[in-house]
Amino acid sequence: MHPFLLYTLYFALAYTLLTLLLYALSHSFPRLSFPARCLAAYASLLLCATYGVLVSLLLRPLRSHRLAQHLTARAFNTLMRLTTGVSFVIVSGEHHLSSHRPCVIVGNHQSELDVLLLARIFPPWCSVTAKKSLRRAPFLGWFMALSGTVFIDRRDSQSARAAFAGAAAEMLEHRQSVFIFPEGTRSYARGPELGAFKKGAFHLAVQAQVDVVPVVCANYWGVLAAREGRFRAGRIPVKVLEPVGTKGLGVGDVEELAGRVREMMLQALEELGETEMGREAARK
Repeated sequence: MHPFLLYTLYFALAYTLLTLLLYALSHSFPRLSFPARCLAAYASLLLCATYGVLVSLLLRPLRSHRLAQHLTARAFNTLMRLTTGVSFVIVSGEHHLSSHRPCVIVGNHQSELDVLLLARIFPPWCSVTAKKSLRRAPFLGWFMALSGTVFIDRRDSQSARAAFAGAAAEMLEHRQSVFIFPEGTRSYARGPELGAFKKGAFHLAVQAQVDVVPVVCANYWGVLAAREGRFRAGRIPVKVLEPVGTKGLGVGDVEELAGRVREMMLQALEELGETEMGREAARK
């Protein structure tokens, strides 16, 4: 066997044994569940990103590579449920994700765990937007580039506008939906909070004249709180809200549209926090 493959095999074996050991010890030392689940989550992400690269390459000759993100998301959702015990549960409105294609799907952004939220909600023929710097990241960046991700250079407003213009054209040509976190950054919120919304997602929706579909995930500070060293199994409720139309809207309507969607999402976020599943997800 080639030395590189041998070392890779040894590393994978050692990684797996360490993860299992930490899980076993976490029954007596609960704080060890944080590194155990982190290791399991990183391994799941790497495996599924590799799978995504292969799927994208296989589907590209068939011109179906835009399905790769959906297929990879489903694999990651299943693997994370098995390895970490964490799952996002859509409690209402799931049909809106695919019945209004193409659309701009927006969601609240709490932590790194939101990649699993995407894995749960991602419909067929949908892609994400991402920072341009991620394009060169091994495995994950390769997968995103091959599967039709829209990369945005946040340092260059002209580049960002051009990327959104291209995204709008692609959405309409291929009936491809796009997912965006309008907060632009993770909040790490300890309660039902929403940051200020950036306008890019709403400019895109108005430019393409497609619906905005808001997705709201309950606060899950009780499941993952990196600064407190907490990462436990749990079920986190998610609502898909009624789509908001943009037909006839122009650039001057973007700010009002963003504010209206934010108010809808904040109200739903507070309502989710009052449910039994929501209270459990936020419980320390």
